[in-house]
Amino acid sequence: MTKDEIQLLYEYDAWANRRVLDAASALTPEQFTRDLGSSFPSVRDTLAHIMGGQWIWLERWQGRTPTGLPAAEDFPDLPSLRKRWEEVEADLLAFVRGLTAERLVSVSEYKTLTAGTFACPLWQMLQHLVNHGTYHRGQATTLLRQLGAKSVSTDLSLFYRERGAAATA
Repeated sequence: MTKDEIQLLYEYDAWANRRVLDAASALTPEQFTRDLGSSFPSVRDTLAHIMGGQWIWLERWQGRTPTGLPAAEDFPDLPSLRKRWEEVEADLLAFVRGLTAERLVSVSEYKTLTAGTFACPLWQMLQHLVNHGTYHRGQATTLLRQLGAKSVSTDLSLFYRERGAAATA
């Protein structure tokens, strides 16, 4: 993948995350934290996991080895989660914008929280993180529907269409 392709993919990821956060704003505080018995119990926990994944991978790419994800309980409500996510997103987008072609193909070693140490090219890790977010945004969408909230599309094709329309306007 090229630097421009990675940057576009991360612009999509940020767009999709903001859409899900906006959809979650329709929930009451109780709904936001309600245990629905999913792989992450609540909308809050699912969204915190996506954000935490972004944070932990960014930490790894900057040479640090975090020992855990931020706890969902650290975000009692949507505004607190959104505030932290905006910080992570800004740092992540700045990192991606600063990448070089050489850095994208460089192989880096990282330690996971549970499965050991691995190494792969940075571009593969970058793709993984966007895919991770897509998977869990789908889970969040299901939880929003279960709570009676309006779901929102985060399809990549919609992002491209909206981006194309904005460019021609």
